[in-house]
Order: sequence, then C-alpha cells, then structure tokens
Amino acid sequence: MESKEPATTNNNSELPLLDDFLLHIRANNYSEETLYNYERDLNTFYLFLKIDMRGLPFSDLTKKTIDQFKAYLNSRDRKTALGKNSAQKLSSLSINRALVSLRRYLAYLVDMDYKTPIVPNSVKLIRTEKRHPHISEMEELVKLIESPMKFEKEKIIALRNRAALETLFASGMRISELISLKRSQIDNSGRIFVLGKGKKQRFIYLTERAKKHINNYLKSRVDDSPYLFVANNRGRNAGKNDKHISANYIEMKMKRYRELLGINIPISPHSLRHGFATYLAEQGANPAAIQILLGHESLDTTTRYVHASDKYAEASHKKFHPLK
Repeated sequence: MESKEPATTNNNSELPLLDDFLLHIRANNYSEETLYNYERDLNTFYLFLKIDMRGLPFSDLTKKTIDQFKAYLNSRDRKTALGKNSAQKLSSLSINRALVSLRRYLAYLVDMDYKTPIVPNSVKLIRTEKRHPHISEMEELVKLIESPMKFEKEKIIALRNRAALETLFASGMRISELISLKRSQIDNSGRIFVLGKGKKQRFIYLTERAKKHINNYLKSRVDDSPYLFVANNRGRNAGKNDKHISANYIEMKMKRYRELLGINIPISPHSLRHGFATYLAEQGANPAAIQILLGHESLDTTTRYVHASDKYAEASHKKFHPLK
C-alpha cells in the first residue's frame, strides 16, 4: 500500500459533485481516514482520465473505461494521487478499495439524481490473491512483547513500550484504539470500554500481566496528560507529555525489536491482533466470542483469523477425520 500523502482536490473540478460527495461522507460521521481514502482514490481516478485517457470527459465513461482503469491500477506506470510516479505495485486489496470508492461516488450521483454514464454496479471488483498467513510462534511473540525492557535504554520508554505491546496482545485491540486510550478508561477490573472502527462500541479485556505492566508504567509518569501512552517529547517540548504516541512509532519499534531478536516473520500491531484471535481459537474459544472481542461486524471476517493457524488445521484434521 502507498505511503500516506495528503490528497489534493484542486484538480477534481471535472468530477461532478465531488466536493458535495466528500461533504456527504464527512457529514455522515465517517472517520477522517475514510474521508482521506475516498479523496485520494477519486483523485487517482481523475488523473487517470486526464493523463492516460487524454482528458476523457466524465460523461463519456464506459464499462471499457473501468476495465482500463483496473489495468492502470494494476500497472507500475500509474501515478499516485499527487501525480507522482508510483514506487510500488498495488495489492489487489488496495485496487479494490479504489474501485469501491469509485462505485460509492457513482452511487451518490445516482442518489442526487445526477445522470451518470454508467451505473455503480458496472464497477466490478478484481479477484484477490489468497496468501497463506504467517503467524509467529507464541514464544517469538512473547519475546517481542518483552523486548523493550532489553533494548530500550531509557526506563520510562522501556516501561511504556512494554505496557503498550502487552496491551495489544492481551486485548486484541486495533493500534488506532490503543494510541487513543485515555487513563480514565483503565480501572482495576481489567475491562475497557472503547469506541472502535465505524464508531462501534465494545468492551475489551486486559490480562493480569497487562494490568501489571500498565501500572508499572503509570507509576513512573509525572505528567498530567489524559492519554495512557504518551509521547516522549524532547527539545522545546520536553516535559510537555500531552500527546499520545503514534501508530508509526509503534510499528517502527516493533520492526526494530524483531530485527534485534532475529525473528524472520514480520510482526506488526495487526500481527498481535491476528495472533490474539488465532491462539484464542487454538485454545477452543468460540468464534462468536472472538468476533465480539475483535469488534468485527461479520463472523466471516473473524473466521479468517480462526482458521489461519496451521496448528488449528492440524488439530481439526486429527480430531475429525473419519479414518483417524
């Protein structure tokens, strides 16, 4: 997936009602991330029409144009939303996200009684590649979670990163949910009420280990920031710990710890969430319960985690094969 760049809209005048569509997304309480994705994807489509299709008017779109756009997204010759040369090929999931943005935009035009050259359902998604998921062994995950105490020289940073990684794996929460946690959300019960993806509310639960490391970290704090995991500001802002740590920081640190530990399989914040679900399933947890803990709207999404582990598949084979 491309690195995040601020999208621009000043070249989008030829896409009818685009600003109204983006306002519609914002007005319906979608996240800033969702708004950004729509804006970026539609700017990419505009540049495709302007450059590769030599200024093809929106009113002249055909189903063939959509196929050409798919081929464009699947090539290395495409431009980013800012008109720069692409540095990498898009995954099928990223291509489909762009196509969904276009489909949603066309649906909005239809809702607004604007005459569209093609119907939204003309935008068909492409086939996605099925990759065998790699999940680190439990021993490797534990080593990485504990590694800040080994590799960080500053005690406060070691305690914070240790507590953050422990919290991720203990609860299965998303990285966006972790960094926005407030101190007031933590109590002795180990139950936290979070507002997750799509503004959905749910409870997550901490292990005794996680509670212990959070308490160790909080005891070392001297600031009054409301956030649970605060940035370690330096320079002019030294001592003003009023901002939470970033997702990029956690991802960078996890990559560094993994390299220092000599772990070959990439481990990210999402890997800890994935491992949380997979190892719960291996211990016999009900998929419906895992669905609630992860905050998934569909059980189908959860099933991808539940059946991802080789160990789970092997155990199922031994338990249920008729000629065992």
